[in-house]
Amino acid sequence: MHRTSRPGLRGPAAVLAAAALLGGVLLPGATAEAAPRSDGRLTDLVNPFIGTQNEGNTYPGASVPFGMVQLSPDTGHNTGYDYGENHIRGFSSVHLSGVGCGLGGDLPTLPTTGDVTETDYAKYAAEFSHDDEKASPGYYRVGLKTGIEAELTATRRTGVQRYTFPATDKANVLLNAGQSLHRTLGSDVEILDNRTVRTAITGSGFCQDTKPYTVYTITRFDRPFTASGTWKGDTVTEAKKSEATDARNGAWLRFDTTEDRTVEATTALSYVDARGAALNLHAEGGHDFDHVLRAAERIWEDRLEGVKAQGGSDELRRTFYSSLYRSFLAPNVGSDVDGRYTGWDQKKHKATGFTYYQNWSLWDTYRTQAQLLSLLAPRESRDMAISVLRIDAESGWLPKWGYGTVETNIMTGDPVTPFLTNAYQQGLLKGYEEEAYRALKKNADGVPPTGSAPVGREANAQYLKDGFAPYIKGRPHAKPGDSDFDHGASATLEYALADGMLAEMARDLGHQADAARYEARAQNYRKIFDPSTGFFRARDAAGAFTGPADPAESEGFHEGTSWQYQWMVPQDIPGMVGLIGGKDAANQRLDSFFAYDKLLADPAKTAREVWVNGPYAYYNADKYNPQNEPDLIAPYTYLSTGRPWKTTDVVHAALTLFTNGPTGMTGNDDLGTMSAWMVLSSIGVFPVQPGTDTWGLSTPAFERVDIRLDRRYYPHGALTVSAPGTSDADRYIQSARLDGAQQSRTYLTTQDIRSARSLSFTVGAEPSAWGTSPEDAPPALN
Repeated sequence: MHRTSRPGLRGPAAVLAAAALLGGVLLPGATAEAAPRSDGRLTDLVNPFIGTQNEGNTYPGASVPFGMVQLSPDTGHNTGYDYGENHIRGFSSVHLSGVGCGLGGDLPTLPTTGDVTETDYAKYAAEFSHDDEKASPGYYRVGLKTGIEAELTATRRTGVQRYTFPATDKANVLLNAGQSLHRTLGSDVEILDNRTVRTAITGSGFCQDTKPYTVYTITRFDRPFTASGTWKGDTVTEAKKSEATDARNGAWLRFDTTEDRTVEATTALSYVDARGAALNLHAEGGHDFDHVLRAAERIWEDRLEGVKAQGGSDELRRTFYSSLYRSFLAPNVGSDVDGRYTGWDQKKHKATGFTYYQNWSLWDTYRTQAQLLSLLAPRESRDMAISVLRIDAESGWLPKWGYGTVETNIMTGDPVTPFLTNAYQQGLLKGYEEEAYRALKKNADGVPPTGSAPVGREANAQYLKDGFAPYIKGRPHAKPGDSDFDHGASATLEYALADGMLAEMARDLGHQADAARYEARAQNYRKIFDPSTGFFRARDAAGAFTGPADPAESEGFHEGTSWQYQWMVPQDIPGMVGLIGGKDAANQRLDSFFAYDKLLADPAKTAREVWVNGPYAYYNADKYNPQNEPDLIAPYTYLSTGRPWKTTDVVHAALTLFTNGPTGMTGNDDLGTMSAWMVLSSIGVFPVQPGTDTWGLSTPAFERVDIRLDRRYYPHGALTVSAPGTSDADRYIQSARLDGAQQSRTYLTTQDIRSARSLSFTVGAEPSAWGTSPEDAPPALN
């Protein structure tokens, strides 16, 4: 049974002990200066089931922060678990939080009883009820209607299962190597001895076929099998080895549970080789289930205590800490305990002086999650940025959307540039500045060759010549994945945004000619502005505007419309405002976009019924879409139009969409992107110019938030954001102070955060003049 309190170490000693067990996971501030525990555990506020229904595509299973293993149930949904389904096919070792296509699900493991007659997990799946299911950070438990209880927990590179069987001499554990959430191209299974099974699983996929990758596993049980064997296709045998190509394949292990009814197993992963999996098992395995669970719980508790929020409703606190939890689920460790990893050149490398990370949903995470992690996990964020640079060094090009050891080319534009310039601006690339700049310059000025996997800036030749990426309908795809030519208008905006961020980095590093060139290219958003409509619009290869003139239509825009992409010019909001007729015209358009009058009357209803609603309702709309990335910074545009109080109104309405239930996620979580939006917006500090060090301000949802910061990057080690009396009624900023000094600007810089100990707001029931002067707005770059 899962207990709400457990004996053992407390405080810093517990954190250090847990870190040792979990493979060296140490948290910022996990020292004698760690914050004291709160009354009650913050992990008790986390609901891992949020987002498991209505295509949030989260997973409820067990992991530790940024762990290689995410041990979680799969119910038949293409991304893993769906709360609306009632059969579990297996507990698999690899998941990504909130992805939109099938990915992972490797080695689904399921306990059964009786003879093994079925080899398709869709047929041998076990029924369950949510009434007999629970989850918390680092733990998952379910009672299967077969009479078996399953419990899951994890370390950094291993997943630990405990199965409690009925009394029987035919208790089985099925290790399915031939089925997963993506296409399994081939698998090898070998029973090494009477406690150990080894597999190698080669897969491909994520919205389309990709280059294959291989994950290696080794599973060690806590007691011997009484019988064992393998299966291939429909045939079940007692053979110790089985190899299959594009076919079902697995191992069955039998136990006698007539007296001792529990069976525990630890599965270690490696993306390098079988030796790596064995090393990971040796380093992180060998502990019983309860020991591993206590360590995982302590690690998660300390991680969440890095942000201590006071005030707010119970619902808000639960959704906040659940969002904070999901923000730490990715990227994921890719290197083994000996530092080896498989690079994008498919060769083995060794990480020296850093941990190698993988899984890069950059089109999503560069807007919110990267910035949140730079605040709360800067040491890990530094290693993540270095890992991206290793991809360039080893494969010849920077990534766009990387899964494991391969490029998927999902999504469009140039998301890696603001991701890395953010790392630079946050001080995470010391010693790597020029290496990063060289990689970014190559990416910004060229196109990957035909023989390489990445597409990079696919439309860059035309963009550099004409100032825009053309929309070429029906153009054949040269490589798997998405094509910038299919979304020329939005690709142009993404390229221009990246150019603006790179110009800032170039100037800082003394590359003045480059800076001027990129600064000029950052203005290319103007090239797709159609004066006849007053909106951005796709252009064809000859330069003519093309597609519907109605800005609520979607041709040429990726997962959005011209209305929604209107505001995605963070490098030059004043210039964009000028294009559409000045601040008054911009405010009228923003008010229409957010249905502002209706929002004031009923924020929650407007958010649900007037704004775009539906996880994949990307197209043909003239209203705000709070469920997808192109609109994430849109509410903060009011900071630049002299009406900052409206940012608060829109943000607080959007926060009502995050609820404490399976449908409580706004669309796909996209590896913590939407969750990070919720966390940052609740605190009142948001990255309004992703790729720089600019943080826009809005009214916090809590009366006080104490943020623990790493002293290596933030000398004071903490920042307190306070807004006494903040509520639905009293939500408007009257004044702000930074360390007691008046703060009239609607933004901070990272240097402000480094130098300050407190940011305090005075709030009231009516909008004020705070932040309304032109000089108070976030400045245009360059």
